Amino acid sequence: MIVLLIGSGGREHALAYKIKQSSLLTKLYMAPGNPGTKKLGENIKLDISKHNGVIDFCLENKVELVVVGPEIPLVNGLANELRKNKILVFGPNKEAADIEGHKTFAKDLMKTYNIPSAGYQKYSSYEFNKANDYLLKCKYPVVLKADGLAAGKGVIICKDKDEAIKSLNEIFIEKIFGDAGNKLVIEEFMYGEEASIFAITDGTDFICLPSAQDHKRIGDNDTGKNTGGMGAYSPAPMVTDEILSQVRTTIIEPVLKALREENRTFVGCLYCGLMLTEEGPKVVEFNCRFGDPETQAVLPLIEGDFLNLLYTAAKGKLDAPDIKYSGGSSVCVIAASKGYPDEYKIGYEIKALDELKDVLCFFSGVKEDSSGKLITSGGRVLCITAVLKELNIKEAKDIAYKELSKISFENIYYRKDISDKAYINFY
Repeated sequence: MIVLLIGSGGREHALAYKIKQSSLLTKLYMAPGNPGTKKLGENIKLDISKHNGVIDFCLENKVELVVVGPEIPLVNGLANELRKNKILVFGPNKEAADIEGHKTFAKDLMKTYNIPSAGYQKYSSYEFNKANDYLLKCKYPVVLKADGLAAGKGVIICKDKDEAIKSLNEIFIEKIFGDAGNKLVIEEFMYGEEASIFAITDGTDFICLPSAQDHKRIGDNDTGKNTGGMGAYSPAPMVTDEILSQVRTTIIEPVLKALREENRTFVGCLYCGLMLTEEGPKVVEFNCRFGDPETQAVLPLIEGDFLNLLYTAAKGKLDAPDIKYSGGSSVCVIAASKGYPDEYKIGYEIKALDELKDVLCFFSGVKEDSSGKLITSGGRVLCITAVLKELNIKEAKDIAYKELSKISFENIYYRKDISDKAYINFY
């Protein structure tokens, strides 16, 4: 099978790593890929925002499956255009991708179909005064979420009225999230443990991959601003068999059915960001693709032919009898550029990668300079993932941090507590 993988980050590096293991694979192209993915296939210079260029490449190179990694091409309708040209694609069409592309749509859908989530109000920027009045009288803390895509950073948790009013001004007046903040959702704050579940689906049938827990805040002990994710581990011990069964029956099955009824059939990876509350699991957010960095932690724990899983889902007939959890454990730590998620500098040489042992190193914000040296090119730079055959999160964490300490680049920054919640609270 000839496969085109869209994207260039750590998630796509992990997807390429897993797809490469398939006996079905003949050729793997990545557009645009990164210096790590080129060891797994062929990176190609292709402007993925130009849909016609992607279609032409697929037709010329007899691509049999396109796997779309990031959310922006999906929300912008790349999957629609590929399907119009009879090109098989793993990833939802634009209408289904609205479940991530527009928070107001997702919240309204969950309310209509009784899918458990936080209570909310929604406002447009021209309703500034209404939103302000609501924040003056509501219960705190509250969560402000930009309606549109904001690279995982469009969420502000406000502990009191002053913080909330300040944040409202930043979103609606100062436009800190750009057009993504033209509408916002104000949610009640949910208490509990967060967890992530990936459901691979053909629109009706689905299979859940091992659970994970992401670490969104920039600082240790979940302090500071939200980021795209500073690390993850898998499996998450708080996701018991009983809770997973509840998630399947009260969240995943109903939302897939709701999307079908709304003529928005979802084919691809439905990311379920969950809060495990005293009342049961509730939805924090849905994403229309694999999560980053959870993908880097989850995929190494899957046994079976991953490419066949994606292919049969895309064909509309999910068939993956050999896919199962390995029984192991993983911890992924993000090495970032100091200053992220705000301003940071790039272009620094990454040193000592060849000294890494016993870990997977997925590239996120990495480029090659003209001399072939690897340099930093983003806020999140590397994803160091330790994978064990047995279930021991603490040992996996120790290995990940031991190896990460060997790496250096100017202004390197990483959290020191990725996965602590797992073994402190549960093991």
